[in-house]
Amino acid sequence: MFYSPAENYSSGSKEKIVIGLGTLLNIVAIVVGSAIGVLIGSRLPEKTNRVVTDILGLVTLVLGGFNLGSLGDDSFISAVGSGGTLLVVLGSLLVGGIIGSLLKIEERLESLGSWLQNRFSRKDPAIVSTSLGRERFITGFVDASLIFCIGPLAILGAFSDGTGHGIDQLALKSTLDGFASIAFAASLGWGVAASALPVGIWQGMLTVAAFALGSVLPASAIAALTATGGVLLLGVGLRLLNIRAISVGDMLPALVFAPLFTWVASLVIG
Repeated sequence: MFYSPAENYSSGSKEKIVIGLGTLLNIVAIVVGSAIGVLIGSRLPEKTNRVVTDILGLVTLVLGGFNLGSLGDDSFISAVGSGGTLLVVLGSLLVGGIIGSLLKIEERLESLGSWLQNRFSRKDPAIVSTSLGRERFITGFVDASLIFCIGPLAILGAFSDGTGHGIDQLALKSTLDGFASIAFAASLGWGVAASALPVGIWQGMLTVAAFALGSVLPASAIAALTATGGVLLLGVGLRLLNIRAISVGDMLPALVFAPLFTWVASLVIG
């Protein structure tokens, strides 16, 4: 964490704002929520845990559907045209998916989950004492990481924090992630707590970038990010429901290309 001077307009004085506090709060919420979830989950039958996971999968699909509503955002349409919004999302997913697949992002995420699982098991072998426990740990880590890192609040909140505009959005995200961690960890275990690591890295990088650049993305780019993230959330939902193990991790670079393609399209059209 570091400090940024911010003007207090009501008094005309300047006060220091702690940059990075929002991400730290988010990490704590995930870890605490996961601990509560593991405590609750250990007392629930397997069938109940499966029902909880199914509910989370369905809610993730609904959230992804809501995010797709950004395809009709006025600023997005103004930047790329009424027929260009879906093309930007499609192009971002295709290019990002190909690059992510070549970089083996999904495989690297699973390897990181496996490494963390080994670290956890050395301290407490009871956490993942069977092959099924190991699989649950990695699944919880990867799926929770994707859900907590994808979405407008992660990006907008980190930018707001980095530019010194407060942590309100990340505080809201922390609350949501904390309750989600309880539900996830109840069925998927300690791997959900380990997802705090990529969340901290991802949001920390965005916060530092915003602090260095001193600006945020335009509304059209945010809408493109939100819509693209919506498609990725649909993929996570299908994974949670065990319908198909879509390699959502390999598609993460699409979140970089979505605002880039929006900017390029706006230059061509404009």
